[in-house]
Amino acid sequence: MLMEEMDVFRFIVNGKEVETKEDKPLLRFLRDDLKCKSVKDGCSEGACGTCTILIDGKAVRSCILSTKKAVGKNIVTVEGLSLQEKEAYVYAFGRAGSVQCGFCIPGMVMSAKALIDVNPNPTEEDIKKAIRSNICRCTGYKKIIEGIALAAKVLRGEEKIQSELETGEDFEVGQSAFRVDVREKVLGTGEYPDDVEMENMVYGGAVRTEYPRAKILKINTEAAESLPGVLAILKAEDVPNNKVGHIQQDWDVMIAEGDTTRCIGDALCLIVAETPSILEAAKKLVKVEYEVLEPVRSIAEAKAENAPKLHPNGNLCQQRHVTRGDAKSAIAAAKYVVTESFSTPFTEHAFMEPECAIAFPYKDGVKVYTSDQGVYDTRKEIAIMMGWDPSRIVVENKLVGGGFGGKEDVSVQHIAVLMALKVGRPVKVKFTRQESINFHPKRHAMEGTFTLACDENGIFQGLDCEIYFDTGAYASLCGPVLERACTHSVGPYTYQNTNIYGYGYYTNNPPAGAFRGFGVCQSEYALEMLIDKLAEEVGISPWEIRFRNAIEPGKVLPNGQIADSSTALKETLLAIKDIYEANKGRAGLACAMKNAGVGVGLPDKGRARAVIKNGVVELYTAASDIGQGCRTVFMQMMHESTGLPVEKIDLSKGSTEDSPDSGTTSGSRQTLITGEAVKGIALEIKGDLDKVGGDLSALEGKEYFFEFFDPTDKLGADLPNPKSHVAYAFATNLVLLDEQGQVTDVYAAHDSGKVVNPVAIQGQIEGGVLMGMGYALTEDFPLKDCVPTAKLGTLGLLRANQIPNIHAIYVERDTPIPFAYGAKGIGEIASIPIAPAIANAYYAFDHEFRTKLPMDNTFYRKKKA
Repeated sequence: MLMEEMDVFRFIVNGKEVETKEDKPLLRFLRDDLKCKSVKDGCSEGACGTCTILIDGKAVRSCILSTKKAVGKNIVTVEGLSLQEKEAYVYAFGRAGSVQCGFCIPGMVMSAKALIDVNPNPTEEDIKKAIRSNICRCTGYKKIIEGIALAAKVLRGEEKIQSELETGEDFEVGQSAFRVDVREKVLGTGEYPDDVEMENMVYGGAVRTEYPRAKILKINTEAAESLPGVLAILKAEDVPNNKVGHIQQDWDVMIAEGDTTRCIGDALCLIVAETPSILEAAKKLVKVEYEVLEPVRSIAEAKAENAPKLHPNGNLCQQRHVTRGDAKSAIAAAKYVVTESFSTPFTEHAFMEPECAIAFPYKDGVKVYTSDQGVYDTRKEIAIMMGWDPSRIVVENKLVGGGFGGKEDVSVQHIAVLMALKVGRPVKVKFTRQESINFHPKRHAMEGTFTLACDENGIFQGLDCEIYFDTGAYASLCGPVLERACTHSVGPYTYQNTNIYGYGYYTNNPPAGAFRGFGVCQSEYALEMLIDKLAEEVGISPWEIRFRNAIEPGKVLPNGQIADSSTALKETLLAIKDIYEANKGRAGLACAMKNAGVGVGLPDKGRARAVIKNGVVELYTAASDIGQGCRTVFMQMMHESTGLPVEKIDLSKGSTEDSPDSGTTSGSRQTLITGEAVKGIALEIKGDLDKVGGDLSALEGKEYFFEFFDPTDKLGADLPNPKSHVAYAFATNLVLLDEQGQVTDVYAAHDSGKVVNPVAIQGQIEGGVLMGMGYALTEDFPLKDCVPTAKLGTLGLLRANQIPNIHAIYVERDTPIPFAYGAKGIGEIASIPIAPAIANAYYAFDHEFRTKLPMDNTFYRKKKA
């Protein structure tokens, strides 16, 4: 055999023989050379399973194999499935509600195929075992397991595919509509930014600091500049305005020579290169001289009198004081008082799609393909950096592979813009998984002391607390998150004496910002545990004390807002009462509330526009669908209000060029706020259709616009009953343990108003419960001198074979809020009450009061020596 023949690696991919002379990761060959875009790059570390393929019939993560090791193998990706298989998975995953953000789904399909090919009738346990190496952060796995079981049933011939579901049957409000993005996400044909191919595209990235706090003495780029294929290197002085920030512009785009780094994610210079391999080689050639400084590791160190100032105004980033009545006197006069201190960790979002963006020169400015939670927010930050009128910048969302708050801040978008404008070509910037972990803002770590008091009957008298947040190196959304933690620390109860102080401190840890629950996961964990202690003092059950204090329509929340007629917290408590009573000694519960909409006096508006074109209603809204399914909800509302079939309604993906600003996907706001705007436009179209006898073609060319705004009162407004938010959702979670202390069942009873799409809300609840369970029991974010020591695979993310039985319960009052068909949002509240419910279950189980997360001395995590 000739030497050149020995260097050729040949194998079968989707039934065709392929060859390459390059020994490289199989994942890269499949995606880059063969354009098999269903094979997703979630980590390139063998941890997440998004790149799962079949090799000789077995499910394998393609990122850990090379083309050399693939020689002689038979490889199958989603593209290589038979038509029958493709249709079976599309139908089954759509019918079961298995798809949310979708980034993990092709990998799940391939793990399912490997199972079903050898076991056509798998049990639930078989399926859990088959996908245990595939991480899903959205669904809680239950819906994926159900989808795989249904696909197996279809492939066995026991169920017929109902194709009409995908094309519009059951799209009324209240029906389990088939998500509009199921097909493209199951088959991998939908585009996330990393899937985009553009002519003359090049690659950009950043050289980042080796130390969280160090003075940069010199950045030597000469060797990197001389490397063939390197097109440009940018430093801080090349940025028109070297600051970005979601609300406070305190985040350096790059750290300049002579300045000091603030966290391990800080960029020192940017490199543009012809290929990813040249880019990585160039990064290694950049030599940086540091003066290493002692980092500020904690809130205590940041507060110290002699602490170095991490920002010009000092280390106190934000503070809030939320007060009503006279908490001091009420607590002093109360019969029972409990005080405890609590500690919660940073948490990594672990969305399956690492940050990626492509920027390119466009018209008189720039266009960005991105994957984030608010295209107008991204446009605003880029405009601030460039010193441009925002109209010169177009930001367009591709599919978004999860967010949970972690994609509210710019990450790759703004630096892609700088590089694209420098070289005049499309530039792709993509984080490695570790870059993502080091860079994007986490859930705030909290240290807090809470005091709660009640009378002899268990009626709450007052709350006093101090909450301290570690906001890391930069502000991100410290202010609003801290505010929500304070305003919601009171819980969904009826008492009027509160005194809450909140402080957010800068440290040299990775930044902290928005995360599902938006600060409320931390403070509600503390409050709900104190309630169980008070119940014990009074001599009544944890259920009874909550029921006696629970908010109900017409009563006043601790912030002064009068509860509206949709309020159904007591109904959620009643929904789980019998199960709780039957399992005392191994049961724990917790309640929660969460605002829908930004509120607190801010101009939170929902906007939508539509145009009748070619006999179709084209609907435009810039609301980011990050997996929660708002695009499907909007389709349901359009169909419900107009009566038009879904094939006559087309939804945009969201671009600042053609879609009005619908606000950030945050604050559980899109279904209610933008949904009401969509409903408003739909009713206008319906009115016009009625005038022309239902003939849509008669409206050809007509445009519509609707803006929804329901004003609220600012925090601390001098009113007897201020309106803080448009609406509140409420919930009660009940957790059951077995004799070993393992969580066996979670009953999640929710008042989220009108359920627009039952299968979708069920998936949101299941995903939120599992995310909150990880927060409570297994997930940690260890730091050594402010540097993350965990990789994706060691964060403690729960897998499919670890899930409990999750029972979603919906409570709907017959007096809904007057907006968006009565929907109030589910995204955030689904994850809030589960951690304290678990803690209270353990308190009932072994009487150990666990004030620190993740909890020690449990079935999942033994007590550290």
